[in-house]
Amino acid sequence: MADDRSLVLLRQRQLKWRALDGLEAVLMTLCGVTLFGFSLSVVCDIVTREIGRPWLWLQEVTSTFFVYGIFIGAAVATRRNDHLYLAAVGESMTGRPRTIIEAAIRLVVIGVGLFLAWFGYENFLRGFASFRMPSMTPIASLYAAIPISGALIALFAFEQLVNGLRNGFETPPEDAMPEEGAGAP
Repeated sequence: MADDRSLVLLRQRQLKWRALDGLEAVLMTLCGVTLFGFSLSVVCDIVTREIGRPWLWLQEVTSTFFVYGIFIGAAVATRRNDHLYLAAVGESMTGRPRTIIEAAIRLVVIGVGLFLAWFGYENFLRGFASFRMPSMTPIASLYAAIPISGALIALFAFEQLVNGLRNGFETPPEDAMPEEGAGAP
């Protein structure tokens, strides 16, 4: 694989462990694959229906790419602070109030991630009793994305909580985004 770091968001570096950068790069790659696969399968579904020879299994493929894309995207967005994150509330404060709000936000996100992991796993196990048509694949194949995503969301929120309490939640000036019209360094 080429340079993984090009897929890793460098913003708010003080909240991240370098050990998880490779995981972020893999998740970003998987997001791209699922987006491409979803788009391609929708186009193929439309084309095959228009020519009067529909491939019914394409709907299963499309839904699989969609579900995995959503849940993988939610996990990677958590690490990047682009999702499940109430940025405006915390960023409007400084000092101790910001630390308290940011920690509380991350604790809620950890709770949501653990909830997804626990109940997603239970749902996954129950999914072996239901099947997708026409392939007769257990629906658990779709539900597997939920506990995986939940575990990753909890991990990334924990990472940010530990590092935020250790290093501060406020973005260092060198990490701040350039203003509109200003050139990137």
